Amino acid sequence: MKRFVLTAAVLATAIATPLAAQNRVDGQSPDAPALAAYGAHAVGVRQFEFVNKDQIDVASITAPGELPRYDRPLTVEMWYPAVQGAVGDTSFKTLLRDGKTEATLHGRAVRDAAAADVNSPLVVLSHGYPGNRFLMAHLAENLASKGYVVAAIDHTDSTYGKQTGLASTLVNRSFDQLFVVDELARLNGDAASGLAGRIDTDNTGVIGFSMGGYGAVVTAGGGVSEAATAFAPPVAVHQQGSPTHEALPDPRVKTAVAIGPWGMKNGLWDAEGLAGIEIPMLFIAGSADTTSGYENGVRAIWEGATSVDRSLLTFDGGGHNTVATIPAPIESYAAGVSGHYTDAVWDTVFMNNVGQHFITAWLDIELKGDAAMKKYLELTPIGSEGPWAGFADGTADGLRFETIEAPAPVPLPASIWLLGAALAGMGAIRRIRA
Repeated sequence: MKRFVLTAAVLATAIATPLAAQNRVDGQSPDAPALAAYGAHAVGVRQFEFVNKDQIDVASITAPGELPRYDRPLTVEMWYPAVQGAVGDTSFKTLLRDGKTEATLHGRAVRDAAAADVNSPLVVLSHGYPGNRFLMAHLAENLASKGYVVAAIDHTDSTYGKQTGLASTLVNRSFDQLFVVDELARLNGDAASGLAGRIDTDNTGVIGFSMGGYGAVVTAGGGVSEAATAFAPPVAVHQQGSPTHEALPDPRVKTAVAIGPWGMKNGLWDAEGLAGIEIPMLFIAGSADTTSGYENGVRAIWEGATSVDRSLLTFDGGGHNTVATIPAPIESYAAGVSGHYTDAVWDTVFMNNVGQHFITAWLDIELKGDAAMKKYLELTPIGSEGPWAGFADGTADGLRFETIEAPAPVPLPASIWLLGAALAGMGAIRRIRA
Protein backbone atom coordinates (compact mmCIF):
# COMPACT_ATOMS: atom_id res chain seq x y z
CA MET A 1 0.00 0.00 0.00
CA LYS A 2 1.27 3.46 -0.85
CA ARG A 3 1.68 5.39 2.39
CA PHE A 4 2.00 9.16 2.64
CA VAL A 5 3.07 10.45 6.05
CA LEU A 6 3.39 14.23 6.28
CA THR A 7 6.28 15.05 8.59
CA ALA A 8 8.49 18.11 8.65
CA ALA A 9 11.25 16.14 6.93
CA VAL A 10 8.92 14.87 4.22
CA LEU A 11 7.53 18.37 3.65
CA ALA A 12 11.02 19.83 3.38
CA THR A 13 11.91 17.16 0.82
CA ALA A 14 8.71 17.84 -1.14
CA ILE A 15 9.43 21.55 -1.26
CA ALA A 16 12.91 20.84 -2.56
CA THR A 17 11.68 18.46 -5.24
CA PRO A 18 11.34 20.21 -8.62
CA LEU A 19 8.15 18.27 -9.48
CA ALA A 20 6.42 19.39 -6.27
CA ALA A 21 7.73 22.94 -6.49
CA GLN A 22 6.28 23.26 -9.98
CA ASN A 23 2.80 22.17 -8.86
CA ARG A 24 2.57 19.59 -11.64
CA VAL A 25 -0.80 17.95 -12.38
CA ASP A 26 0.65 15.44 -14.87
CA GLY A 27 2.65 13.29 -12.45
CA GLN A 28 3.22 9.61 -13.16
CA SER A 29 4.20 7.29 -10.30
CA PRO A 30 6.99 4.81 -11.14
CA ASP A 31 4.53 1.97 -10.48
CA ALA A 32 1.48 3.55 -12.11
CA PRO A 33 -0.81 1.09 -13.91
CA ALA A 34 -0.63 0.86 -17.70
CA LEU A 35 -3.58 3.03 -18.70
CA ALA A 36 -2.48 5.97 -16.55
CA ALA A 37 0.06 6.91 -19.20
CA TYR A 38 -0.77 9.89 -21.39
CA GLY A 39 -2.25 9.12 -24.81
CA ALA A 40 -1.11 10.00 -28.30
CA HIS A 41 -2.83 13.39 -28.60
CA ALA A 42 -1.38 16.79 -27.78
CA VAL A 43 -3.73 18.68 -25.46
CA GLY A 44 -5.24 22.13 -25.59
CA VAL A 45 -7.28 24.00 -23.00
CA ARG A 46 -9.76 26.87 -23.29
CA GLN A 47 -12.04 28.78 -20.95
CA PHE A 48 -15.70 29.54 -21.66
CA GLU A 49 -18.30 31.70 -19.93
CA PHE A 50 -21.80 30.27 -20.31
CA VAL A 51 -25.13 31.55 -18.98
CA ASN A 52 -28.05 29.25 -18.24
CA LYS A 53 -31.04 31.53 -18.53
CA ASP A 54 -34.13 31.60 -16.31
CA GLN A 55 -32.99 29.20 -13.59
CA ILE A 56 -34.27 28.96 -10.02
CA ASP A 57 -32.19 31.31 -7.87
CA VAL A 58 -32.01 28.94 -4.92
CA ALA A 59 -29.53 31.08 -3.00
CA SER A 60 -32.04 33.99 -2.99
CA ILE A 61 -35.05 32.05 -1.66
CA THR A 62 -36.22 33.70 1.57
CA ALA A 63 -39.69 32.21 2.09
CA PRO A 64 -41.32 28.79 1.56
CA GLY A 65 -42.76 28.39 -1.91
CA GLU A 66 -40.80 31.34 -3.26
CA LEU A 67 -38.93 30.54 -6.48
CA PRO A 68 -37.03 33.60 -7.76
CA ARG A 69 -35.39 33.20 -11.16
CA TYR A 70 -32.09 34.39 -12.58
CA ASP A 71 -29.63 33.85 -15.40
CA ARG A 72 -27.07 31.46 -13.92
CA PRO A 73 -23.43 32.03 -14.95
CA LEU A 74 -21.04 29.09 -15.32
CA THR A 75 -17.32 29.21 -16.05
CA VAL A 76 -16.10 26.10 -17.87
CA GLU A 77 -12.55 24.96 -18.57
CA MET A 78 -12.30 22.61 -21.54
CA TRP A 79 -9.41 20.26 -22.32
CA TYR A 80 -9.34 18.70 -25.80
CA PRO A 81 -7.12 16.92 -28.37
CA ALA A 82 -4.97 19.57 -30.03
CA VAL A 83 -2.90 19.74 -33.19
CA GLN A 84 0.54 18.22 -32.81
CA GLY A 85 3.36 20.63 -32.19
CA ALA A 86 1.22 23.29 -30.47
CA VAL A 87 3.30 25.56 -28.23
CA GLY A 88 2.29 28.14 -25.68
CA ASP A 89 1.44 28.64 -22.02
CA THR A 90 0.91 25.41 -20.07
CA SER A 91 0.29 27.00 -16.67
CA PHE A 92 -2.95 28.05 -15.04
CA LYS A 93 -3.89 29.89 -11.87
CA THR A 94 -6.38 28.65 -9.33
CA LEU A 95 -7.70 29.55 -5.89
CA LEU A 96 -7.09 27.07 -3.10
CA ARG A 97 -9.51 25.69 -0.51
CA ASP A 98 -9.24 28.78 1.71
CA GLY A 99 -10.82 30.86 -1.05
CA LYS A 100 -8.04 33.48 -1.06
CA THR A 101 -4.65 31.84 -1.71
CA GLU A 102 -3.73 31.66 -5.39
CA ALA A 103 -1.52 28.95 -6.83
CA THR A 104 -0.07 28.44 -10.29
CA LEU A 105 -0.38 24.88 -11.58
CA HIS A 106 1.48 23.32 -14.49
CA GLY A 107 0.51 20.58 -16.91
CA ARG A 108 0.91 19.67 -20.57
CA ALA A 109 -2.15 21.40 -22.04
CA VAL A 110 -1.40 24.43 -24.24
CA ARG A 111 -3.70 27.40 -23.68
CA ASP A 112 -5.97 28.08 -26.70
CA ALA A 113 -4.18 25.59 -28.98
CA ALA A 114 -5.96 24.72 -32.23
CA ALA A 115 -8.18 21.65 -31.89
CA ALA A 116 -7.19 18.48 -33.72
CA ASP A 117 -9.59 17.35 -36.42
CA VAL A 118 -11.04 14.42 -34.46
CA ASN A 119 -14.57 13.81 -33.22
CA SER A 120 -14.16 13.07 -29.52
CA PRO A 121 -16.66 11.85 -26.92
CA LEU A 122 -17.51 14.43 -24.27
CA VAL A 123 -16.75 14.06 -20.56
CA VAL A 124 -18.24 16.52 -18.05
CA LEU A 125 -16.30 17.00 -14.79
CA SER A 126 -18.12 18.15 -11.66
CA HIS A 127 -16.19 19.19 -8.54
CA GLY A 128 -17.00 18.91 -4.82
CA TYR A 129 -18.57 21.37 -2.37
CA PRO A 130 -16.67 23.58 -2.39
CA GLY A 131 -14.23 23.11 -5.25
CA ASN A 132 -13.47 24.50 -8.67
CA ARG A 133 -12.92 23.49 -12.26
CA PHE A 134 -9.22 22.75 -11.70
CA LEU A 135 -9.66 20.31 -8.80
CA MET A 136 -9.54 17.32 -11.17
CA ALA A 137 -7.24 18.89 -13.77
CA HIS A 138 -4.96 15.85 -13.64
CA LEU A 139 -7.82 13.67 -14.92
CA ALA A 140 -9.09 16.20 -17.46
CA GLU A 141 -5.71 16.60 -19.14
CA ASN A 142 -5.00 12.87 -19.09
CA LEU A 143 -8.32 11.97 -20.73
CA ALA A 144 -7.96 14.69 -23.37
CA SER A 145 -4.66 13.13 -24.44
CA LYS A 146 -6.63 9.93 -25.10
CA GLY A 147 -9.18 11.47 -27.42
CA TYR A 148 -11.83 13.00 -25.14
CA VAL A 149 -13.16 16.52 -24.85
CA VAL A 150 -13.33 17.23 -21.12
CA ALA A 151 -15.41 20.11 -19.76
CA ALA A 152 -14.89 21.00 -16.08
CA ILE A 153 -17.47 23.29 -14.49
CA ASP A 154 -17.13 26.00 -11.87
CA HIS A 155 -20.48 25.37 -10.18
CA THR A 156 -21.90 28.76 -9.15
CA ASP A 157 -22.55 29.03 -5.37
CA SER A 158 -20.19 26.11 -4.78
CA THR A 159 -16.67 27.36 -5.50
CA TYR A 160 -13.81 28.18 -3.15
CA GLY A 161 -14.24 31.85 -3.90
CA LYS A 162 -18.01 31.89 -3.40
CA GLN A 163 -19.74 29.21 -1.37
CA THR A 164 -23.40 29.68 -0.45
CA GLY A 165 -25.97 27.34 1.10
CA LEU A 166 -26.08 23.65 0.28
CA ALA A 167 -29.56 23.79 -1.27
CA SER A 168 -28.32 25.57 -4.39
CA THR A 169 -25.76 22.84 -4.96
CA LEU A 170 -28.30 20.05 -4.48
CA VAL A 171 -30.69 21.60 -6.99
CA ASN A 172 -28.23 22.79 -9.63
CA ARG A 173 -25.59 20.07 -10.00
CA SER A 174 -27.46 17.98 -12.56
CA PHE A 175 -28.93 20.99 -14.33
CA ASP A 176 -25.42 22.48 -14.68
CA GLN A 177 -24.03 19.20 -16.04
CA LEU A 178 -26.70 18.83 -18.70
CA PHE A 179 -26.65 22.51 -19.64
CA VAL A 180 -22.93 22.23 -20.39
CA VAL A 181 -23.67 19.27 -22.67
CA ASP A 182 -26.14 21.51 -24.51
CA GLU A 183 -23.60 24.33 -24.81
CA LEU A 184 -20.87 22.09 -26.18
CA ALA A 185 -23.33 20.61 -28.66
CA ARG A 186 -23.97 24.19 -29.78
CA LEU A 187 -20.23 24.84 -30.19
CA ASN A 188 -19.89 21.58 -32.09
CA GLY A 189 -22.38 22.91 -34.64
CA ASP A 190 -20.87 26.40 -34.86
CA ALA A 191 -18.43 26.74 -37.75
CA ALA A 192 -16.90 29.82 -36.13
CA SER A 193 -16.08 28.11 -32.83
CA GLY A 194 -13.01 26.23 -34.04
CA LEU A 195 -14.63 23.13 -32.53
CA ALA A 196 -17.20 22.24 -35.19
CA GLY A 197 -17.42 18.49 -35.66
CA ARG A 198 -14.97 17.83 -32.84
CA ILE A 199 -17.27 17.23 -29.85
CA ASP A 200 -19.37 14.07 -29.87
CA THR A 201 -22.03 15.04 -27.33
CA ASP A 202 -24.12 12.02 -28.37
CA ASN A 203 -21.57 9.96 -26.45
CA THR A 204 -21.18 11.79 -23.15
CA GLY A 205 -19.96 10.66 -19.75
CA VAL A 206 -20.32 12.54 -16.47
CA ILE A 207 -17.64 12.30 -13.76
CA GLY A 208 -18.36 13.83 -10.37
CA PHE A 209 -16.49 14.01 -7.07
CA SER A 210 -18.30 14.25 -3.72
CA MET A 211 -21.17 16.67 -4.40
CA GLY A 212 -20.37 16.35 -8.09
CA GLY A 213 -20.81 12.60 -7.57
CA TYR A 214 -24.22 13.32 -6.05
CA GLY A 215 -25.04 15.22 -9.24
CA ALA A 216 -23.77 12.35 -11.38
CA VAL A 217 -26.08 9.90 -9.59
CA VAL A 218 -29.07 12.22 -10.10
CA THR A 219 -28.15 12.82 -13.75
CA ALA A 220 -27.91 9.05 -14.21
CA GLY A 221 -31.53 8.73 -13.06
CA GLY A 222 -31.19 8.32 -9.31
CA GLY A 223 -34.07 10.43 -8.01
CA VAL A 224 -33.78 11.63 -4.43
CA SER A 225 -36.00 10.51 -1.56
CA GLU A 226 -38.82 12.29 0.21
CA ALA A 227 -36.46 12.71 3.16
CA ALA A 228 -34.14 14.70 0.91
CA THR A 229 -36.90 17.21 0.23
CA ALA A 230 -37.29 17.76 3.97
CA PHE A 231 -33.54 18.31 4.20
CA ALA A 232 -33.66 20.91 1.39
CA PRO A 233 -37.19 21.59 0.03
CA PRO A 234 -36.13 22.94 -3.41
CA VAL A 235 -34.50 19.60 -4.21
CA ALA A 236 -38.02 18.26 -4.78
CA VAL A 237 -37.32 18.92 -8.47
CA HIS A 238 -35.14 15.78 -8.34
CA GLN A 239 -37.47 13.60 -6.28
CA GLN A 240 -37.93 10.11 -7.67
CA GLY A 241 -41.20 9.88 -9.60
CA SER A 242 -41.68 13.64 -9.94
CA PRO A 243 -42.37 14.99 -13.46
CA THR A 244 -39.25 17.16 -13.31
CA HIS A 245 -37.01 14.23 -12.44
CA GLU A 246 -38.63 11.93 -14.98
CA ALA A 247 -37.77 14.53 -17.64
CA LEU A 248 -34.15 14.89 -16.50
CA PRO A 249 -32.22 11.88 -17.92
CA ASP A 250 -30.57 12.72 -21.22
CA PRO A 251 -30.03 9.95 -23.81
CA ARG A 252 -26.75 11.56 -24.83
CA VAL A 253 -25.29 10.68 -21.41
CA LYS A 254 -24.24 7.06 -21.73
CA THR A 255 -22.37 6.50 -18.46
CA ALA A 256 -21.29 8.16 -15.22
CA VAL A 257 -18.41 7.86 -12.77
CA ALA A 258 -19.05 8.88 -9.15
CA ILE A 259 -15.99 9.42 -6.93
CA GLY A 260 -16.91 9.51 -3.25
CA PRO A 261 -20.49 10.64 -4.06
CA TRP A 262 -22.07 12.51 -1.15
CA GLY A 263 -25.61 12.04 0.15
CA MET A 264 -26.45 8.41 0.84
CA LYS A 265 -25.57 8.37 4.52
CA ASN A 266 -27.62 11.57 4.88
CA GLY A 267 -30.75 9.85 3.53
CA LEU A 268 -30.84 11.50 0.11
CA TRP A 269 -31.71 8.23 -1.66
CA ASP A 270 -33.79 5.18 -0.94
CA ALA A 271 -34.13 1.85 -2.75
CA GLU A 272 -36.65 3.20 -5.25
CA GLY A 273 -34.49 6.18 -6.17
CA LEU A 274 -31.32 4.15 -6.66
CA ALA A 275 -33.19 1.62 -8.77
CA GLY A 276 -34.00 4.56 -11.07
CA ILE A 277 -30.38 4.81 -12.23
CA GLU A 278 -30.52 4.11 -15.96
CA ILE A 279 -26.90 3.98 -17.19
CA PRO A 280 -23.82 1.91 -16.28
CA MET A 281 -21.81 3.50 -13.47
CA LEU A 282 -18.34 3.22 -12.02
CA PHE A 283 -18.01 4.14 -8.34
CA ILE A 284 -14.68 4.97 -6.68
CA ALA A 285 -14.21 5.31 -2.93
CA GLY A 286 -11.90 5.06 0.04
CA SER A 287 -13.06 2.59 2.66
CA ALA A 288 -12.37 5.15 5.41
CA ASP A 289 -14.33 8.01 3.82
CA THR A 290 -16.03 9.73 6.75
CA THR A 291 -17.52 12.55 4.64
CA SER A 292 -19.65 10.52 2.24
CA GLY A 293 -19.46 7.24 4.16
CA TYR A 294 -18.44 3.93 2.72
CA GLU A 295 -20.61 1.00 3.87
CA ASN A 296 -23.55 3.36 4.48
CA GLY A 297 -22.52 5.70 1.67
CA VAL A 298 -20.75 4.95 -1.60
CA ARG A 299 -20.95 1.18 -1.31
CA ALA A 300 -24.65 1.39 -0.49
CA ILE A 301 -25.29 3.44 -3.64
CA TRP A 302 -23.35 0.88 -5.70
CA GLU A 303 -25.34 -1.98 -4.24
CA GLY A 304 -28.63 -0.12 -4.68
CA ALA A 305 -28.24 0.72 -8.38
CA THR A 306 -29.96 -2.55 -9.19
CA SER A 307 -31.14 -1.71 -12.71
CA VAL A 308 -27.70 -1.34 -14.32
CA ASP A 309 -24.26 -2.88 -14.59
CA ARG A 310 -21.94 -1.16 -12.11
CA SER A 311 -18.48 -1.50 -10.62
CA LEU A 312 -16.83 -0.29 -7.42
CA LEU A 313 -13.13 0.51 -7.04
CA THR A 314 -12.11 0.70 -3.38
CA PHE A 315 -8.88 1.99 -1.84
CA ASP A 316 -8.64 0.26 1.52
CA GLY A 317 -7.97 2.85 4.21
CA GLY A 318 -8.44 5.74 1.80
CA GLY A 319 -10.42 8.80 2.80
CA HIS A 320 -12.71 11.23 1.03
CA ASN A 321 -10.00 12.65 -1.26
CA THR A 322 -9.37 9.30 -2.91
CA VAL A 323 -8.43 9.68 -6.62
CA ALA A 324 -10.19 12.98 -7.25
CA THR A 325 -7.98 15.87 -6.19
CA ILE A 326 -4.84 17.28 -7.74
CA PRO A 327 -1.65 16.79 -5.68
CA ALA A 328 -1.50 19.40 -2.93
CA PRO A 329 -0.12 22.68 -4.35
CA ILE A 330 2.95 23.79 -2.44
CA GLU A 331 1.10 26.95 -1.32
CA SER A 332 -1.58 24.83 0.37
CA TYR A 333 0.78 23.87 3.21
CA ALA A 334 1.47 27.44 4.29
CA ALA A 335 -2.24 28.24 3.89
CA GLY A 336 -3.16 25.34 6.17
CA VAL A 337 -5.38 23.59 3.61
CA SER A 338 -3.12 20.80 2.33
CA GLY A 339 -5.45 18.23 3.90
CA HIS A 340 -8.04 19.13 1.28
CA TYR A 341 -5.78 17.54 -1.34
CA THR A 342 -4.01 14.70 0.49
CA ASP A 343 -4.81 11.32 2.02
CA ALA A 344 -3.50 9.91 5.29
CA VAL A 345 -2.68 6.53 3.71
CA TRP A 346 -2.31 6.76 -0.05
CA ASP A 347 0.05 8.87 -2.14
CA THR A 348 -1.98 11.32 -4.22
CA VAL A 349 -0.10 10.84 -7.51
CA PHE A 350 -0.47 7.07 -7.30
CA MET A 351 -4.19 7.42 -6.50
CA ASN A 352 -4.59 9.78 -9.45
CA ASN A 353 -2.84 7.27 -11.72
CA VAL A 354 -5.01 4.36 -10.57
CA GLY A 355 -8.10 6.48 -11.17
CA GLN A 356 -6.86 7.47 -14.62
CA HIS A 357 -6.26 3.81 -15.45
CA PHE A 358 -9.72 2.57 -14.47
CA ILE A 359 -11.62 5.57 -15.79
CA THR A 360 -9.83 5.27 -19.14
CA ALA A 361 -10.82 1.62 -19.46
CA TRP A 362 -14.40 2.35 -18.36
CA LEU A 363 -14.96 5.27 -20.74
CA ASP A 364 -13.26 3.55 -23.67
CA ILE A 365 -15.74 0.69 -23.27
CA GLU A 366 -18.86 2.76 -22.64
CA LEU A 367 -18.24 5.74 -24.96
CA LYS A 368 -15.95 4.32 -27.65
CA GLY A 369 -17.12 0.71 -27.69
CA ASP A 370 -13.56 -0.57 -27.30
CA ALA A 371 -14.01 -4.19 -26.22
CA ALA A 372 -10.24 -4.67 -25.90
CA MET A 373 -10.39 -2.60 -22.72
CA LYS A 374 -12.58 -5.16 -20.93
CA LYS A 375 -9.53 -7.14 -19.82
CA TYR A 376 -8.62 -4.27 -17.50
CA LEU A 377 -11.95 -4.59 -15.69
CA GLU A 378 -12.35 -8.36 -15.60
CA LEU A 379 -10.38 -8.79 -12.39
CA THR A 380 -10.28 -10.80 -9.20
CA PRO A 381 -12.04 -8.68 -6.55
CA ILE A 382 -8.97 -8.36 -4.30
CA GLY A 383 -5.92 -6.71 -5.85
CA SER A 384 -3.42 -8.65 -3.75
CA GLU A 385 -4.94 -11.89 -5.08
CA GLY A 386 -4.27 -10.84 -8.70
CA PRO A 387 -2.68 -10.63 -11.15
CA TRP A 388 -4.52 -7.55 -12.34
CA ALA A 389 -4.16 -6.58 -16.00
CA GLY A 390 -2.07 -3.43 -16.30
CA PHE A 391 -0.60 -3.63 -12.78
CA ALA A 392 2.92 -4.84 -11.96
CA ASP A 393 3.21 -7.47 -9.24
CA GLY A 394 2.38 -6.06 -5.83
CA THR A 395 1.16 -2.68 -7.02
CA ALA A 396 -2.55 -3.53 -6.67
CA ASP A 397 -2.22 -4.35 -2.96
CA GLY A 398 -4.85 -2.50 -0.95
CA LEU A 399 -7.20 -2.15 -3.92
CA ARG A 400 -10.49 -3.89 -4.57
CA PHE A 401 -12.54 -3.97 -7.77
CA GLU A 402 -16.04 -5.44 -7.66
CA THR A 403 -18.71 -5.67 -10.34
CA ILE A 404 -22.43 -6.38 -10.20
CA GLU A 405 -24.36 -6.98 -13.38
CA ALA A 406 -27.98 -5.94 -13.81
CA PRO A 407 -30.43 -8.86 -13.73
CA ALA A 408 -31.17 -10.24 -17.16
CA PRO A 409 -34.65 -9.27 -18.36
CA VAL A 410 -37.22 -12.02 -17.85
CA PRO A 411 -38.52 -13.15 -21.27
CA LEU A 412 -42.26 -12.85 -21.75
CA PRO A 413 -44.27 -15.94 -22.64
CA ALA A 414 -44.90 -16.18 -26.39
CA SER A 415 -48.64 -15.67 -25.96
CA ILE A 416 -48.16 -12.36 -24.14
CA TRP A 417 -45.60 -11.23 -26.71
CA LEU A 418 -48.00 -12.01 -29.58
CA LEU A 419 -50.84 -10.20 -27.82
CA GLY A 420 -48.63 -7.14 -27.30
CA ALA A 421 -47.59 -7.18 -30.94
CA ALA A 422 -51.22 -7.42 -32.04
CA LEU A 423 -52.27 -4.52 -29.82
CA ALA A 424 -49.37 -2.44 -31.10
CA GLY A 425 -50.47 -3.19 -34.65
CA MET A 426 -54.03 -2.10 -33.88
CA GLY A 427 -52.65 1.13 -32.45
CA ALA A 428 -50.73 1.72 -35.65
CA ILE A 429 -53.90 1.12 -37.73
CA ARG A 430 -55.81 3.64 -35.62
CA ARG A 431 -53.07 6.24 -36.09
CA ILE A 432 -53.09 5.71 -39.85
CA ARG A 433 -56.86 6.05 -40.03
CA ALA A 434 -56.79 9.18 -37.93
